[in-house]
Amino acid sequence: MDNLSAFPRLVIAGMSGSSGKTIVSLGLLQLLRHAAIEVRAFKKGPDYIDASWLSWACCHEARNLDTYLMGPERVLESFTRHALPDGINVIEGNRGLFDGFDAAGTHSTAALARLLAAPVILVINAAKVTRTAAAYVLGCQKLDPALAIRGVILNHVNGERHKQILRNAIESACSIPVLGALPNAKASLLPERHLGLVTPQEHSARKKLEQDLMSLLDGRVDFDALLAIARSAPPLQKPLRTDAPAPVETQVNVGYLKDAAFTFYYPENLEQLERVGAKLIPISALNASGLPDNLQALYIGGGFPETHAQALSANQSFLQSLRQAALRGLPIYAECGGLIVPRICYGRTAVIPWRVSSRST
Repeated sequence: MDNLSAFPRLVIAGMSGSSGKTIVSLGLLQLLRHAAIEVRAFKKGPDYIDASWLSWACCHEARNLDTYLMGPERVLESFTRHALPDGINVIEGNRGLFDGFDAAGTHSTAALARLLAAPVILVINAAKVTRTAAAYVLGCQKLDPALAIRGVILNHVNGERHKQILRNAIESACSIPVLGALPNAKASLLPERHLGLVTPQEHSARKKLEQDLMSLLDGRVDFDALLAIARSAPPLQKPLRTDAPAPVETQVNVGYLKDAAFTFYYPENLEQLERVGAKLIPISALNASGLPDNLQALYIGGGFPETHAQALSANQSFLQSLRQAALRGLPIYAECGGLIVPRICYGRTAVIPWRVSSRST
């Protein structure tokens, strides 16, 4: 049986971190949605925050694609299982295009693009450079001639003259089109702090951000050309899964903290819990008065509890409920920021009888 599907797709890559990949990816997803084109989004690497922004922009759960953690076969299986066969699939890279596990660039964005046979759009921070930008692009082309670098989007362009010099230099030296040029965006467009961007759950003006992102890209990127490049990607064969678990009849009530303080969850982990019989119950540590009585386990993921320490500490009824549940022996799995909760809530010297683990699902 022919199991090929088109999966139109683009990898949005950069020369380094903070090149503008996220701005371009989010803005492009918004433009596509408002053009009534179905979209899905993916993030290269184990990144919670960018993936959550991509989920917000496309209104569907974004998936992480990491060949280091998942292996190439599982990455390809995950992409083809969650991507749209006929819509547009946007894959945001991380760091620089060839930055990976080692000097050979193993597990890099370029390696992911090759695995997915995906066209690459290179986002370049053009601040304070002109012809040197062409050297960036030409270097990427020469380093991996098999990589399908199909176009460039310039970021931080300082006016029309700057744009024209950059365009002429890149197109004449590299023989690929400049598909967009973005001016200096306000630093507050996507505010950053320690560990990266502020999360969507903590951003107070998401509707305005949506309009700002579309305004930034609309008329400044060649929308039709990007669509054509995405649709030129070769078909992919969807692998058949062989590890699906047998149906489970007995359900276990598993609570998990889900609010602005606790946002770091991979959807695959939650879905795997459901596949093996968990009934997931989201709980807000900021607003709930206590844990539900019928819980049989609790999952506390990562996030930024330290930035919500005052609100968490003020919710004494919830904290007391959590402490009593731990004393009764409720199985509690915590990871990342979830492991900070006892220290934030009970002080640095408190001893809380939580049974925690560092193993992932």
